Amino acid sequence: MPMCFIEAPQGLNIDGKKKLIRDSHVALQEAYPLDDFRVFIREYPLENVGQDGKLATEVRPVCFLEAPQLRNIGSKRRMIERLDAAIADAFRGLANTDEIMIFVNEYPLENAGWAGRLQSDNPEAVQALAAV
Repeated sequence: MPMCFIEAPQGLNIDGKKKLIRDSHVALQEAYPLDDFRVFIREYPLENVGQDGKLATEVRPVCFLEAPQLRNIGSKRRMIERLDAAIADAFRGLANTDEIMIFVNEYPLENAGWAGRLQSDNPEAVQALAAV
């Protein structure tokens, strides 16, 4: 159920995208004992990127993770390290990969729906996340 949105410059080839999605999935799966992981790559042309009031500046990838609460800080640290490494590996040479930002937006199960029901009503999700 975790959703990962990676925003970065255009230019990553299909093999790079496959590897990025695979590596991101592994990072998420190690942290969350759930199913249905989704990774979205949003690509931006340089003329649609600005920083500090300047257009077409160097691009720095950003990652947004929308996921259930992860209480284990050690698991969260490892997940961030692995996501950062996956993004850096994919975009090295295309973007500034020294300063990747990753934002984790966490939701309690009563604020997440899947397949038409709250996840707090899903015994499998409750049990899986109780361990993390």
